[in-house]
Amino acid sequence: MNDRTPNPFAGARFLLSCAQLSQLPDDDRPELVFAGRSNAGKSSALNRLCGQQALARVSKTPGRTQLINLFEVPLGRLADIPGYGFAKVARDLRESWGALIGRYLETRANVCGIVQIMDVRHPLMPQDRQLLEWAAARALPCHVVLTKADKLGYGAAKNAMLAVQRSLAQVPGLSVQLFSAQAPSGVEALRERASVLLSQGAKIEDR
Repeated sequence: MNDRTPNPFAGARFLLSCAQLSQLPDDDRPELVFAGRSNAGKSSALNRLCGQQALARVSKTPGRTQLINLFEVPLGRLADIPGYGFAKVARDLRESWGALIGRYLETRANVCGIVQIMDVRHPLMPQDRQLLEWAAARALPCHVVLTKADKLGYGAAKNAMLAVQRSLAQVPGLSVQLFSAQAPSGVEALRERASVLLSQGAKIEDR
C-alpha cells in the first residue's frame, strides 16, 4: 500500500457492543482482535487504521473500553476488546471482563488473528506475553504494534523493535512494527498487515 492506495478500512462502522458472548453475531465473518494494555494507545491505533477521528473511543483514563466492541469493515470485522493492566475499576467488574474476554478468545471461531498493541517504551510485559502464548497455542497469527514511537528517537525506537523481534523470533505467525498515532507513522504498514490477516481469515466463511 502507498498514499494513493484507497484505505480498505475507511468505511468502518460501529456494529455493536457485547457484554455476553450470546450477543455476538451468529455468522462466519472473520474478526481481527485488537488487544493491549489499557494505556498503550489501542483506540488511537484503531482510529488511525480506519482514518476516522472517533470510531473507537479515546480517553486519558485507562480502562474505558469495558465491552467487546465490533466494527464492520469490508473484509470482516475489527474487535476492540477491554485493555488489561491499569484499568481502575472495581475488582468484581474487572474479573467479569476477564472471564468474558477469555471465553471470547478461546471459543470464538470467527477470530482470525490478533493485533497486539504495546507501548514501545514498555513492551512485553507479563500479560503481553500471556496473550502471545495463548495466540500461539491456538495457532493464531499475531501482529505486534509498538505504539508511541514518537516518544523515542528513531534509533532508540528501532532498537526497541529489534529487541522485541529477537525475543519473539520463535513465535510462529508473528510480525512486529513501529507505530505512532501522533506523527503519524506506521499507519500504512498496519493497514496492509490487518488486510492480510482478515483476508486469510476469510477462509472461515468457506467452511
